[in-house]
Amino acid sequence: MDGKFTRKARLVANGNETPVAPKYDRYSSVVSRESVRIGFLYAALNDLDILSCDISNAYLNAPCSEKLWTEAGPEFGGDAGSVMIFKKAVYGLQTAGSSWHETLAKTLSEMGFKPSRADQDVWLKESTDRQGNLYHEWIICYVDDLLAISCDPKAVMDQVAK
Repeated sequence: MDGKFTRKARLVANGNETPVAPKYDRYSSVVSRESVRIGFLYAALNDLDILSCDISNAYLNAPCSEKLWTEAGPEFGGDAGSVMIFKKAVYGLQTAGSSWHETLAKTLSEMGFKPSRADQDVWLKESTDRQGNLYHEWIICYVDDLLAISCDPKAVMDQVAK
């Protein structure tokens, strides 16, 4: 090692110190194991490709649904002691998972996907393959990890990234 290294840090809220959120606001989506297995079977039977991804800093893509503030620490230099208001969901907040789930659901709905009636973390969209045959594209959600099942799953993931 040349003695140079980089440190990473993540601002995390003390969710235990925030007011207790209603149970329905503390939800974070988790797909069932059976749904993942059915998705793999569907892909194998229809010769579809599968692509997985982890959405980096997913919660920071969602708005903060609570009115919260904190005092800036010494790492903020001249701004230390200033009041900071949270505009984005931050890891550690009780409602961060729910806010992220709502943001992802809105994005997938805008893309034309609809949640499955059997598992709300499986999203389906009717599409056509290269030969013109109808099939369903799948997006399977496990909090901030996604599986895309499609003829072109990279295109689906690129669309989610926008």
